[in-house]
Amino acid sequence: MSSDVGMDENERKIVNEFCHLLEKSKQLFNGLRDLPQYGHKQWQAYFGRTFDVYTKLWKFQQQHRPVLDGKYGLKRWQIGEIASKIGQLYYHYYLRTSETNYLNESYSFYAAIRMRAYYSKAAKDDRPDLMVKKLRYYARFIVVCLLLKKMKLVRDLVRELAKQIDDYTTTYEPEDQMEWNLVLAEIKAFIEADGMLSVVDVDSSPVVLSYRLTPLNTPPLEKGTPMYLTLQEILIVGNCHEQVKFSELTLDMFRMLQTLEREPQEDLSTQIYDTSPAPGKQPFENGDRLSRRENPHKYLLYKPTYGQLNTFLASGFKELPPNGAMLLYISADGCHGNAKHTDDAAYDLGGVVTNSRRDLEFNNKGKRPGSLKEHHCLHPGDLYPYTRKPLFLIIDSDNSSSFQNFPNLFGQPVVCLLSPEQTPTTLQDQHQKGNLFTLFLHSPLTAFCYICNIIEIPILMWDKCQGHIDKFMSEASKLFARSRKLDHAFMQFFGDDFLRLLLLRFVLCYCVLINHRGFKGTVYYPLSHPALPTDEILEHPSLVKIVLDLANTLDVRGLFSEPGEADMHTSS
Repeated sequence: MSSDVGMDENERKIVNEFCHLLEKSKQLFNGLRDLPQYGHKQWQAYFGRTFDVYTKLWKFQQQHRPVLDGKYGLKRWQIGEIASKIGQLYYHYYLRTSETNYLNESYSFYAAIRMRAYYSKAAKDDRPDLMVKKLRYYARFIVVCLLLKKMKLVRDLVRELAKQIDDYTTTYEPEDQMEWNLVLAEIKAFIEADGMLSVVDVDSSPVVLSYRLTPLNTPPLEKGTPMYLTLQEILIVGNCHEQVKFSELTLDMFRMLQTLEREPQEDLSTQIYDTSPAPGKQPFENGDRLSRRENPHKYLLYKPTYGQLNTFLASGFKELPPNGAMLLYISADGCHGNAKHTDDAAYDLGGVVTNSRRDLEFNNKGKRPGSLKEHHCLHPGDLYPYTRKPLFLIIDSDNSSSFQNFPNLFGQPVVCLLSPEQTPTTLQDQHQKGNLFTLFLHSPLTAFCYICNIIEIPILMWDKCQGHIDKFMSEASKLFARSRKLDHAFMQFFGDDFLRLLLLRFVLCYCVLINHRGFKGTVYYPLSHPALPTDEILEHPSLVKIVLDLANTLDVRGLFSEPGEADMHTSS
């Protein structure tokens, strides 16, 4: 590294200042892992200081590159490491704020590392730790590209990562060889599972579609509909044993987080420049970012313990502003209770398992088998305290019905959307590709094609079918506004764009499944609590007609019932 020999006073000052900034940036970055993962205020000042130091460090190395190259011995991988840390900062800031524009900022730094080949000599320096840094960079870049739906680049990065892992394991025969091969396998399985429907252009090239909220897919709202509540806090929880996952995101979590975000706006600061990128607008400038945020704040919890989940629920509850609503989405395996009929629906019907780990101190020693409840099972009763404020609950599980008698104890609006508990045998081996209910909430047309065995669709046909979906959403929105039997809790949430979207897609899911010949019986249909009126909304003739028109357009009308025939499904 640097030596004072051959340096004048100015050069020595530059090198010393760079070393100071580099050391300070490392200390601050390492301290990020000690910050609480919940709450809005506790971590902001620390993140601000970290961004400030990294911005100074990045600009400083740009301004004094000749001196740092010649006198300090600055290597390209070290520049790459700084850029990678800034990319990580922006990504973690996105995770904490849910603001998708920070993904673009993260992408610009990760893309510059690849474009300028900062890590190109990592293997040649004969240092396995540098190769590991390079592999971690690839894994992080792939996550950001997946979230931004840059699928062509994702596939290129996966090929490059495979080659880098091969070089790493061949050269060093490391102990973590199996771990990196597992990472690669998880990425490939994740991409394959998410691509269950291929939308193709006229030249048969794949078309990548975004499923975030835009002005084009925001469902309409009848004039005069009152705005009671807005979605402010979200918890997305995932623990499905068979489902593919990557980087602590199950496929269901990945789909739901996009559904609950607005499409990020492209920004000049996110473009890739011929020279290295510069950090865009700093978070906390003018203190305006969190006061005018585009998206509700959310927590992503992969396999949380009961204690962890309760901590994050309490934090979201505490942070909820007046007229704010909290959404809890859980995609998890069921924990079935012992009681078929009980007066205690709070605990005796089971719930959902949020973490599959067994605590060793919990055993059946000296107790009857089955007398101990699952330690990390979230029961309906565990959520009762949080109904002191507006709560919107989505449960995608094979024991979702345990939440169907959710009481309203405090007079606040509470709505539960519950998945079907079973799928037809033809779909039962597809659990690794995500749950059907979540797919309907994420992309109804993809889910419709999936249950009709359509695996490829031309973009022109997709757009035509999307017109039917939009028509359904518009018509269903009118029915909500005009219904006389609708529980008032629904309309309390209906003014919020995201919650209205979920409610209308729930209705579409129900209407499609109840009319599909392959789904016969109530266990195959979603439930809501309170119940939505069947005649005024769920099975309204105008909605059924749109579903059948969509089936006709896709030439799968034979898979669906004749009008009136669906009534026999619900009674079976």
